[in-house]
Amino acid sequence: MVIVNKSSYSLSLMKDGKELKRYWIALGPAPKGHKQREGDQRTPEGRYTLDYKKSDSNFYRAIHINYPSLDDIKTANELGVRPGGMIMIHGQRNGNGSSLQPSNWTNGCIAMLNKDMDEVWSAIEPGTPIIINP
Repeated sequence: MVIVNKSSYSLSLMKDGKELKRYWIALGPAPKGHKQREGDQRTPEGRYTLDYKKSDSNFYRAIHINYPSLDDIKTANELGVRPGGMIMIHGQRNGNGSSLQPSNWTNGCIAMLNKDMDEVWSAIEPGTPIIINP
């Protein structure tokens, strides 16, 4: 299981209720609150699934989060907006192998240093649950 705590900018790998490792992350420029519409630059909150890995993205490796859920789609429809999508955990932009993480630079994804992404990539399989807390 993966647990993200947006308020502390952390992603934790969990097994049997115990934290195996914690990583520092970056989010979008509007990190507070649940993602409600496309373009709001927020990271969704709630329980989702890491459903596939993408090695050929614009970023150093990417793991897709299955946002939007049916509830997210319902809420967006009620608001008359599109919910957005393609929310990922990913490394830095291709060509940037810096060991310093810029702060809150994504469009709502969860970004990690490439070396940390390597560890997470190896530790999870598609179908791994992820909980994203405020």
